[in-house]
Amino acid sequence: MDVFSKLAEQKIQEAIKNGELNNLPGKGKPLNLTDSRHIPPDLRMAYKVLKNSGMIPAEMEIKKEIALLEQLIAQCTGEQEKGELKHKLQEKAIVYSLLMEKRRSK
Repeated sequence: MDVFSKLAEQKIQEAIKNGELNNLPGKGKPLNLTDSRHIPPDLRMAYKVLKNSGMIPAEMEIKKEIALLEQLIAQCTGEQEKGELKHKLQEKAIVYSLLMEKRRSK
């Protein structure tokens, strides 16, 4: 985590502790994830087509795989299998880091 992320996380935790986030509008209600106001109008149709086809960005696919590997490692009892899973997890983490670094440099 970089300095700004740590600072932001610290401020969020502080606000939670002080109760500053208790009375936010929509608290306890599900998020509307179909809202497309944040997507530029010329890209909305393309996003809708991708969403309807089940496509997700590469970084999200890798994050799902990382989460699955972490769950498998937590449930694994065999040391050899756990080692293999940890190796796969490290590989996925490296691929994710490289992908995110590539996106940041654009």
